[in-house]
Amino acid sequence: MAEPLLGKLLVATPALLDPNFARTVVLICDENEHGKLGIILNRPFRVEVATYAPEWGPLASPPARVFEGGPVAREGALAVGRLRDETPPAAGWIPITDTLGIVDLDASPADFWGDLVGLRVFSGYAGWGAGQLEDEIAEQAWFVLDSAPADPFDPEPTDLWEQVLRRQGGDFSTFAPGPGDPATN
Repeated sequence: MAEPLLGKLLVATPALLDPNFARTVVLICDENEHGKLGIILNRPFRVEVATYAPEWGPLASPPARVFEGGPVAREGALAVGRLRDETPPAAGWIPITDTLGIVDLDASPADFWGDLVGLRVFSGYAGWGAGQLEDEIAEQAWFVLDSAPADPFDPEPTDLWEQVLRRQGGDFSTFAPGPGDPATN
């Protein structure tokens, strides 16, 4: 049986050149026998959360923009939140880890005031059918790494790929300063 990936980061290896995922950091938010669902953490759009979902704007972490969550269902949105402590709100929360979870954007933001220390809104998601992601990992397209609670809310999200690799130390940190396309190295 494969290792559970819920709450883990998938960090694109330099060999992954698919433009949908090159140099991305993906948080796995859901997994079951049918596959995995994740969101790309390091691709902000120019659209402000306050423009897209005005009621959630005040809770959005800086930069308070909508992010590209992935190539699937881009017309839809989902949000990831970080709890102040491990006590989840009464409703509208699907846990990923002890303090990270999916926030129901149809819920009232008032239900989350005081509970959240981070919120990010994503357009679309990344999805893999049963066994598909495991095959990609075996092909060395992804590094599977532990997430930190602050990763989805990094104020410099475009630097997250390098930051995550550097904090691993050792061989991982050697990839961080590399070019986007290893053929140009």
